[in-house]
Amino acid sequence: MTKSAKNTRETSTNLIIGRNPVNEALKAGREIDRILVSSEEGSMKVLIAKAKERGIPVMKSERQALDRISQGQPHQGVAAYVSSYSYASVEDILEKAADKGEDPFIIVLDGIEDPHNLGAIIRTADCAGAHGIIIPKRHSAGLTDTVAKASAGAIEYVPVAKVSNIAQTLESLKEKGIWVYACDMDGENYTDQNMKGGLALVIGSEGFGISRLVKEKCDFTVSIPMRGHVNSLNASNAACCVMYEVRRQRDLG
Repeated sequence: MTKSAKNTRETSTNLIIGRNPVNEALKAGREIDRILVSSEEGSMKVLIAKAKERGIPVMKSERQALDRISQGQPHQGVAAYVSSYSYASVEDILEKAADKGEDPFIIVLDGIEDPHNLGAIIRTADCAGAHGIIIPKRHSAGLTDTVAKASAGAIEYVPVAKVSNIAQTLESLKEKGIWVYACDMDGENYTDQNMKGGLALVIGSEGFGISRLVKEKCDFTVSIPMRGHVNSLNASNAACCVMYEVRRQRDLG
């Protein structure tokens, strides 16, 4: 079964509409973030099957929503959001660290769906010297023009890998000697934690934080002290605080 579409707020330059154009994009191996469909009947079943073979999320959408995002163009009940930029692999990120002679510094995003937050995190990752970012195929913003603009150009320098399973990816990183830190409310003060050496920093979604399965794979949990009336930070702000603590500790040697 398909999942409901939560968010269709993206720039139209990242949109392919109509059954034939979407089918051709699938056949050509185009990088597709997600596909919206108004039904699962008839020829749509074949399209959905092709998408699932490639691990592309397919979400059920109301026809009125498709009418809105297609801006009056005939969509035939289907639209696909495509990536403006190419994705890297996790191996590419590790190789970037090795080429620099540095311990890996990786940002793992567990469900960041706001493209502005993703872009801001990419920008900070570049400034703080992180080697790359890992995002999941599902429940995540993709590399769209909106993300690129929010990154202020950093998207050109920070490799972003998209994986099917964040928990399994973390397990693989741990096998390579990389410690995994969760940024969550119930952890040790982030300035008190030793975050030198190979490190993957996990940032949770804007509304739900880090998922249980992903958190179970983390070695440590760090938190940011809150002293005001609001008890949480925006995901990109939280990521910025902890990334620069990692940077500070690395610079101290």
